[in-house]
Amino acid sequence: MQFSKIVIVLFLLGLFANAQTEKNVDHQSLLWTRYNNQLELNEKWSIQTDLDNRIFTKPVEQNLFLARVQLRQKWNDKIEWGIGGVYSQVATQDPEVIKPFHGEEYRGQQDITLKQRLGKINLSHRYQVEERWIRNASQYRLEGGTSFYLRLRYKFQAEYAILKKEKQYLKGIVYDEILINGGNKIIKNTFDQNRIYAALQYGLSPAVALELGYLNSYQEKSNGVDYYNRDIIRFSFFHKLKI
Repeated sequence: MQFSKIVIVLFLLGLFANAQTEKNVDHQSLLWTRYNNQLELNEKWSIQTDLDNRIFTKPVEQNLFLARVQLRQKWNDKIEWGIGGVYSQVATQDPEVIKPFHGEEYRGQQDITLKQRLGKINLSHRYQVEERWIRNASQYRLEGGTSFYLRLRYKFQAEYAILKKEKQYLKGIVYDEILINGGNKIIKNTFDQNRIYAALQYGLSPAVALELGYLNSYQEKSNGVDYYNRDIIRFSFFHKLKI
């Protein structure tokens, strides 16, 4: 729990510092679509793959494409951990400004998730560390080399089973996630973003589930003064396979 306390303190300090400065907030609307595949190797080990495409809706423009692969282990009923890598391409952060190239990022990640039950509600705390290598770029093209950044993430999630049958289910999901930047190149935007999410997930079968939700992302720009306030509709397709 000590890590989550540190993250929350940093978040509150960031809010207090930025409250003293006049800031501009860009409001944006996006659609995120995700395919999640979980390949179960046995009862404890699995390989998880995510393909995530994100587009602006006003106007319609590509924002980001992300691919993630990770090895996961269920240590027991209360502890799960994972290690993996991410590759992403960023087309633009502003649909009104179209770049002549896509930015690139290579990312390592490690996480541990602690689970608990409170009555009929399942709670989880996810602590995640990301090592980010972002391709250097000018205004007009990609450049040689990368810049390294560190990012810490804490997510608190609650799930409630609304309907449960033998092979089908319906559950509600809510979470709040705080992301903090680190590294010697981070000067102004230690606070990265806060994400609040609410969704319904419907399990069609033990192997297939669909999820539709709303996510609000409040993200600080690199200048440490201005922000993105993003309204996001997220659709996810979950697919489980067994060896």
